[in-house]
Amino acid sequence: MDNIKVLSPTAILGYGFPISSFEAGMAKLPDCIAVDAGSTDPGPYYLGAGISFTDRYAVKRDLSIMIQAGIEQHIPVLIGSAGGSGAQPHLKWNLEIIEEIIQEQHLHLKLAVISADVSKERALSALSKGELKPLHPAPEATEEDIKDASHIVGQMGVEPFIEALKEGADVILAGRSYDPSMFAALAIHKGFDPGLALHCGKILECAAIASSPGSGSDCMFGTIYADRFILETLNPARQCTTLSVSAHTLYEKTNPYILPGPGGTLDLHQTTFTQLNDQQVEVKGTVFIPSNPYTVKLEAAKCVGYRTVSIAGVRDPIFIKALDEILSGVKQRVHDNFKELDYHLNFKIYGKNGVMGDLEPIKDIHSHEFGIVIDAVAKTQDIANTVCSFARSTMLHYGYTGRIATAGNLAFPYSPSDAKMGAVYQFCLYHIIDVQDPLELFPMEWRVY
Repeated sequence: MDNIKVLSPTAILGYGFPISSFEAGMAKLPDCIAVDAGSTDPGPYYLGAGISFTDRYAVKRDLSIMIQAGIEQHIPVLIGSAGGSGAQPHLKWNLEIIEEIIQEQHLHLKLAVISADVSKERALSALSKGELKPLHPAPEATEEDIKDASHIVGQMGVEPFIEALKEGADVILAGRSYDPSMFAALAIHKGFDPGLALHCGKILECAAIASSPGSGSDCMFGTIYADRFILETLNPARQCTTLSVSAHTLYEKTNPYILPGPGGTLDLHQTTFTQLNDQQVEVKGTVFIPSNPYTVKLEAAKCVGYRTVSIAGVRDPIFIKALDEILSGVKQRVHDNFKELDYHLNFKIYGKNGVMGDLEPIKDIHSHEFGIVIDAVAKTQDIANTVCSFARSTMLHYGYTGRIATAGNLAFPYSPSDAKMGAVYQFCLYHIIDVQDPLELFPMEWRVY
């Protein structure tokens, strides 16, 4: 084969794509359709709770189009990080959607389901042997972290996908995956350079976000050759530029030249980006350096309490001027009343430093109104409810210096004013583990329809 062509429909499965862009991609006769279905970007809740952060109807819409097209053109469809976080509940959720599609469209196909769950026993064994190493800025792992984890997943490389391709899978549904794996697997399986294939996958994972103007809800096309790869948009409203493609290469990386992943790193010291035309960028020179031992990243989340929040607005300039005094006074009142309780109380002030908190560089604030989020976290939902309710009512009637009106200090956009958010999760593993075999953590199950 002279090249491998990969169609990436959307940045995350369920984010959608224009049919016209997808059809333009299929007209180029891709060798596979690949999509990333997940991320840790939405935080630890979805991994810990076993819930998808993408909408079921939207995911089914995208998959219906992709799977039918793959079957019609006899090319594999590869899905990584199923259900958003890639643990067993997410994999099952995504599998149910695929089986609905198969039944409704009367499809016949061979499906590989690859799990990414890592047992607590395996993680504890690695910890005891010193084989579990934190990724900065994560702290050292503890036995408690592992035992308390709701779900532990490993981030699989290309190898499990390649095994499924070898066995003739029409659709591959995988748990937590290294983002480029789905896009690079077929090319590496066919003998193409892994550095180029993985770098191409690094761009394709977010589809048209790597174009200008960028969009997570549009398609991107990659063609991998022996000595280069070419990226192109499929929507005339967008362009691939050397800036958009090189910028996305740096996306979510701490080092502009070294991109670590399962089994090795991408070295970009000699990488070049060349504008071919308005739609295409050519990339050369990326090298893959294998690691020894082979390492896999583990992710886990544990429940650390329960949250209740209350949202309010304020516009009184005297209140705004006295805000620091008010927040300190409210916290003290809550402490005086509930010092025996274990809780965390936080205020997010939008209009002042709600986004960056103490890191906000602009200290001289001239906002005419503030949005206040009262955030209470405790070991039980009842305690969180109590703390949030008391903080909200105390702030509502707090007698600050210079106050004129006494009817109430806060304006509430919703009734009820307090929202019970449920369980709060925290990442408790963000570590790498040494493995002897890239396949050992990722068992495969076959289904024929």
